Amino acid sequence: MKVLIVEDEPKTGDYLRQGLSEAGFVVELARTGTDGLHLGLTGDYDLMILDVMLPGIEGWAVLETLRRAGKDTPALFLTARDEVEDRVKGLELGADDYLVKPFAFAELLARVRTVLRRGRSGSEPTTLAVADLELDLLRRRAVRAGHRIDLTAKEFSLLELLMRRQGEVLPRSLIASQVWDMNFDSDTNVIEVAVRRLRSKVDDPFDPRLIRTVRGMGYVLEAPEAD
Repeated sequence: MKVLIVEDEPKTGDYLRQGLSEAGFVVELARTGTDGLHLGLTGDYDLMILDVMLPGIEGWAVLETLRRAGKDTPALFLTARDEVEDRVKGLELGADDYLVKPFAFAELLARVRTVLRRGRSGSEPTTLAVADLELDLLRRRAVRAGHRIDLTAKEFSLLELLMRRQGEVLPRSLIASQVWDMNFDSDTNVIEVAVRRLRSKVDDPFDPRLIRTVRGMGYVLEAPEAD
């Protein structure tokens, strides 16, 4: 999936590009409304993330011009302005969603996936499965071997990340940025504690175990190979 970000604030733009790239998206970043409009008109994107206040051309005008040109690419606005009138204006111009700064990356990622799923008429899977473990993304439920597993919001997000990237070793830094929306110091054991608690619910009562520690690298969730 290809995403266009139009954001003039360097830190926010780089943060979004890195986070979405690590989540598996192909990302292009424009720093001005003029560049964003050009890319939006000439490129083929699955989603646009637009700041409202941009140099050159503001986000409202970028989207309005794209819609008049027949571009129906889904759009999500980012802005520090939380007035009802601003939200209504964005939606009337053809935006699909509206997120107020400051925001948590986990919420942004959830909204991005919701907009994309809506745009593809529900073609994105709503469940994930590895071995006998199933995750219902709509009902936010986890089931293993027919048994319901009660998870906290963070545990669910951690398990979703591991299952979406099954078979891939995920470093602690990536898990911290995707699930907790922050960077943890290398000596912080928050990730280890969270994985241990998740294992106690998802792995310990069942066989085989799915979550594995790769020493010095991170964690991976995968079904064991059949003998």
